[in-house]
Amino acid sequence: MLARLQEPYDFDGDTPYYEGIAGYARSSAAAALDAMNLARNGDHAFSLMRPPGHHATRKTQMGFCYLNNIAIAALEALATGTERVAVFDFDVHHGNGTEDILLNHPGAAFYSVHQFPCYPDTGQKNVGNNCFNYPVFPSTPRETWRATLARALDDLKKFSPKLVAVSAGFDAYEHDPLAQGTLTAEDFFWLGQELRKMKIPFFSLLEGGYSDDLPELILAYLKGVEG
Repeated sequence: MLARLQEPYDFDGDTPYYEGIAGYARSSAAAALDAMNLARNGDHAFSLMRPPGHHATRKTQMGFCYLNNIAIAALEALATGTERVAVFDFDVHHGNGTEDILLNHPGAAFYSVHQFPCYPDTGQKNVGNNCFNYPVFPSTPRETWRATLARALDDLKKFSPKLVAVSAGFDAYEHDPLAQGTLTAEDFFWLGQELRKMKIPFFSLLEGGYSDDLPELILAYLKGVEG
């Protein structure tokens, strides 16, 4: 997969080759590792780096994603002493790559709330013994979407993770052009609050989010994180 990053042709229709893309992808993954280490040291960390990662599988770059930053960080945490790591993905698109990489991996669990049907047309049901999916229909009322997020977080807590890695996608926003989400800035603030209230170390990595309001949505989430 790393060798493929050097080959000068497009990966798929959504994931083009750019000169230097291998370096950008590696930098984004490195920032994920930095965020993970900061969280383990008790800090709140959010990586604004792109390209995103949660669609990249073990063997395939796809969906704007070249290396799976969140999975790399989760696996590194497990390999270096963290007993249990949960990945919580609230991007509007299913994190199929993260699921592919973490499926049945000891000490890891994956929780994804996403629109279905929607790209990449995966995540309709739970798979393996550690990947839990919470699909919501396009244009699902905001209150129902938020209740689904709350249910996923409740299930995550039962796993008793020592570290939570958050795939923070902001494309479930009501005005995002790539899907039919219904969340508002207030909901992202609430998400930040709920993660902080768990009192489990966590870090967040930017995934999707394509509206002009993206900076305000990230700020709302960070305000919730900081309380």
